[in-house]
Amino acid sequence: MTGTDARRDAAAQGVRTAAAGAPTVWSRDFGLFFVARAVARLGDTMLPVALAAGLLEHGYGAGAVGLAMASTAAAFAGLVVFGGVVADRFSTRRLMIGADLVRLVTQSLAAALFFTGHVVLWQICAIGVVNGVAGAVFQPGVASTVPRLAPDIQGANGAIRIAESAAQLAGPAVAGVLVGLASPGGVFAAHAATYALSALCLLLLRLRPLPVAARPATGSALRAFRADLVDGWREFRSRAWLWGVIAVWCLYMIAVWGPTVPLVATEVVRNHGPGAYGLVNSALGAGTVVGGLLALRVRPRRMLRAGAFSLFTFFGFPATVGAGLGVPAMAAGAAVAGAGMSFWGVMWATTVQTQVPADVLNRIHAYDVAGSLAMMPVGQALAGPAAASLGAGHVLLAASAVSLAVAAVLLAIPPVRDLARADATASAAP
Repeated sequence: MTGTDARRDAAAQGVRTAAAGAPTVWSRDFGLFFVARAVARLGDTMLPVALAAGLLEHGYGAGAVGLAMASTAAAFAGLVVFGGVVADRFSTRRLMIGADLVRLVTQSLAAALFFTGHVVLWQICAIGVVNGVAGAVFQPGVASTVPRLAPDIQGANGAIRIAESAAQLAGPAVAGVLVGLASPGGVFAAHAATYALSALCLLLLRLRPLPVAARPATGSALRAFRADLVDGWREFRSRAWLWGVIAVWCLYMIAVWGPTVPLVATEVVRNHGPGAYGLVNSALGAGTVVGGLLALRVRPRRMLRAGAFSLFTFFGFPATVGAGLGVPAMAAGAAVAGAGMSFWGVMWATTVQTQVPADVLNRIHAYDVAGSLAMMPVGQALAGPAAASLGAGHVLLAASAVSLAVAAVLLAIPPVRDLARADATASAAP
């Protein structure tokens, strides 16, 4: 049985289960994975607060904070494609547990450094690099784990998106409390504990075995690794809907998301204060929860088409800030944008997980992650010079216009617009 056949059988079973009135998402094993993803996301959103507070407390500036964060992001982005190859060759669960345990050790070490006051920037950056490598090994396995846990893949992705969004809302607040009650070292200790809990949940999982794909004899391990890498690229390139979305998403990251995040933060804090920015950011997070809830119920036959329509809502986030509207309008724009982005995210993840064969899914997901994230630092780096030259408001208004154009371009690409869902859980709507 091929990976596609197995997923179709699982989807059909999910439909039969739904018809019988039983839940199709929640189970012991999905609950464990749900908790693992939620606590990991909670810890990850606590980390920026810990780094900023800890490094500033020990005499470092904003540049050092950025460098520490960039060390993790660069290692992750540079190695996630290779992590996908590794994940397709070995047990994804073991790799994910191992990555969590590595980060448990590194964050415990960081906590010890901050508790003792022995904080050296290069050591914090080295810890960040190791965390990025561990993340690159961990992330590809997420895509192939969801279809093995729940026959209703879209419902599972929607539930996970809700959990991660709620954790993202709570993380900075929890970190702020811990910094106030203990110290930045306390936040790092809590972050380490989230990896311990995630590893425990993954250890207790019982996963259905993946179909074993025949692999040609390729000689040395290095040659086999290279062959898998090339094969993953071939599979990626052969799907026009896949590379078409990633190509468009690179533009989105450069011209929309990349500049929007830092410029919104700068403009809102400068004109309305940090409290207003916290409100706008919370509205964005609340919107992502709503989008996840919507994705649990709406079952479009053409998921990428529906997801592309939802992306039209994002323009309100940079547009309200760029136009200098009041805080309530900016919060409303952020909430609607968050809902649209969240809905798109579930449609996209479900499409990849149901359209791609199981034996190459981790590699394809790695290419997806790498392509999606590669251009974001470029957009962030260009935001400052563009704002200095044109004005932050004009750049944000341009970003809102480009966001509308990106959604229109996605709908104009036939392989994206017309791709029919591969499972059997579509509603009657086209």
